[in-house]
Formats: sequence, C-alpha cells, structure tokens
Amino acid sequence: MSKNASGADNQQGSPLLAITNRRLVVSDDPSETTRRAPFSRGEVVPYFQGALHDATLNKRKRYRFAQKSRAWLEYLSVLLQYLGYNSWIYKEGQERNVYVLETLAQFLDFHYDPSALQSTREQIGYVRGFFDAEGGIPHQNHQRFYVQFVQKDWMKLAKIRKILSALEIQSGTIHNPSKNVDPDYWRFYISTRSHRKFVETIGSWYPTKKAIFRERMVI
Repeated sequence: MSKNASGADNQQGSPLLAITNRRLVVSDDPSETTRRAPFSRGEVVPYFQGALHDATLNKRKRYRFAQKSRAWLEYLSVLLQYLGYNSWIYKEGQERNVYVLETLAQFLDFHYDPSALQSTREQIGYVRGFFDAEGGIPHQNHQRFYVQFVQKDWMKLAKIRKILSALEIQSGTIHNPSKNVDPDYWRFYISTRSHRKFVETIGSWYPTKKAIFRERMVI
C-alpha cells in the first residue's frame, strides 16, 4: 500500500477519500483538509461485508459489484486499497450503462454473521454497508421521506434491526408487502422519530444517498 495520498472524487457530492500515511481520511470538501476525519479498518471491513449483499461471485472467484453509476465503485476501490487489496472497474458492454468493480479480496464472506460484531463502530460500519447496498430512500423531493431496508433473508434483517435497536434507532416490524408478488421479499422502515438519528449515526457512503440525506435532513 502506498504511503502517498490517493483518492476518488466522483463530482456527485461524495466525500473525497484519500490514503495518507496508511490512514484513510475523508473530507466533504477537498479544499478543507483540516476537516478530514480518519476511519479505522474495524469500520471498513464490516462495511464491505454489509455491502456484499449487492455483489456476486463469478466463476473466476472474483467478487463483482455492478452499478449504473461508477461513483460508488470508485469509493469502494479506494476503501479496498486502504485494506491492501486491488480492484478494477470497467464498463460492461458497449450498449449497457452498467459499470462493474471486481476484486479478489479474500476477507469478503457471503456467510458473514453480523451478530459476531463486538464494537459499536463495527456494527455501524456493517449496517451502513448493508444500507448502501440494499437500503432505500426517496429520490424526489416531493416524496415523503422514508428510510427502508429490504432483503429476501428475513433473519439477516432481524439481526440488523437488533443492532439498530441497541443504537437506540427505532424501526417498524419486518413485513412482506405482497405475498402474491413475492412471498420471500421482506422489508422494514426506520421510524420517523429516528430518521435524524439514523442519518447522524449510520449515514451513508453511497454518493447519491449521502447527498439526499444532506439535502432532506439538512445535516
């Protein structure tokens, strides 16, 4: 891992990530270096385990994240570099507007159990990664604000909801919106009274979601 600074700025409101003297720092404004805050490996590793819910494993044993925008992928690439792993981003096909990040990072685990997380910082990292991969918020200002988690694994949602409860972030019950449409589709919402606490405690490293949080919650 290089001791020199390196970063990714996607020009969509995402923080600038940089690796400086083996420390990961982030700044919302690249010109305000004094506001940069360090992140720990203990937060970044669980973040990836949560974000892995948006990934697949191909035949060549490469973990594969696919997105319509490469902004989040660039963010993930710098995080992987901080952890000491290589990755590469490419556009999938000439006609499709899809970008892919691939990595051979050996720490990634589809069977990762968040119940084993010990520290609050690790738990926050995991929930943030899961939210960035599988969470939802409205993208239109005229829509009523909400924060939701969706997943086909009911037990995984239950574990996330338990972590949120320990962080004093209240949420609704896990429910199936329509068994006729998909009997294995589950979701829950963050309670309105806990929206601000969720944003301030969990937040997001996904550029679009982070920008919406900042605009809608005025943070």
